[in-house]
Amino acid sequence: MLGFLVRLLPFWVREPLLIVVGSVLGVRIMYLAVHDRDRVAAGIGAVFLVFTAVRIHAVVRALRARRDPSPAAPADGAAVDAAAQAQAQAQAQAQPQAQVGAGPRPGPGTPEKDHNAWGQAVAAVALFGALAAALWVAPHVMPSDVSTSPRPASCSDGAHEELPKVYKQTPRPVTGEELCKVLNRPDLAQLLGTPGETATAASGTSNTAPLTDGKVALPEAEVAFDTFTVNVSATYNDLTTDQYVKLMKFGDETDIKTLTVRGRPAVFASAHTMKLEINLGNGGSGGPVEQGPLARTLTVALDRDDRGGYCDITVWSESGALPDDSALLDIAGKVLPRIPGQPVR
Repeated sequence: MLGFLVRLLPFWVREPLLIVVGSVLGVRIMYLAVHDRDRVAAGIGAVFLVFTAVRIHAVVRALRARRDPSPAAPADGAAVDAAAQAQAQAQAQAQPQAQVGAGPRPGPGTPEKDHNAWGQAVAAVALFGALAAALWVAPHVMPSDVSTSPRPASCSDGAHEELPKVYKQTPRPVTGEELCKVLNRPDLAQLLGTPGETATAASGTSNTAPLTDGKVALPEAEVAFDTFTVNVSATYNDLTTDQYVKLMKFGDETDIKTLTVRGRPAVFASAHTMKLEINLGNGGSGGPVEQGPLARTLTVALDRDDRGGYCDITVWSESGALPDDSALLDIAGKVLPRIPGQPVR
């Protein structure tokens, strides 16, 4: 269909259009082929350039034919006399019509006014050159199409969530929704060392710690990427960081390292996550709990005096790979100052 429409265009519009399109595509494809070292793309670009060269040659020949016309010479004298006699008769017939008309009309011997071929060619080249330049520059100055670019996940609206009673105390603990908004930063992927990724899931829950009869708030938030998943939780209890480190010795934590983060006691530790599979097609039954990938956790006290309570920043991946500890320190430096509220007593 497009080829049919192109053939309907006048010669001095169609040919410059094909030249511009062919040259722009050919140069662009050749540039990408050289940049990516792609031989197939180089061959396609060469085809476009050869096609463009053929069209340019056709336009040059047409321009020469218009500029240097070469009419055929008469065969003999009789033909010249016959032509002269026919011209005289035609002028005699056209004279009465010229008197009736508004102005003189050109005779057969007068060539009709020709179109400006150079003007058409220049105008067509300028028009389609501007269109090609706009198409070339548009991807660099216009925002990316939201229909093709994945949008980062946003935290779910927890406005209608009924909070446990412990969250109504004064001062009030941070909620899972607030913690999710703090964690789901635009630069979180960059802090993890994967700046090209986009968050695929983000959520926050306002839970309470198990075996506490709902008296200890335990909000948490989680943001997942293709490579890493980050979980941040805050535990509002009376357990100090020093006591927490002593409990680690009886658990499965490894690679324990104490330090100070923003003037607060902190500790690094590694432990395996738990993996649970649920088969929805078999009455919702699940298999045994298995050991999941290794996770790295940075635990920081909620205040400088370490009077109780702590915040956990945990990172893991399905492949088992972990970022450097500096990534968790960068996340802590961005997230901890923005967590609202104070430890609950």
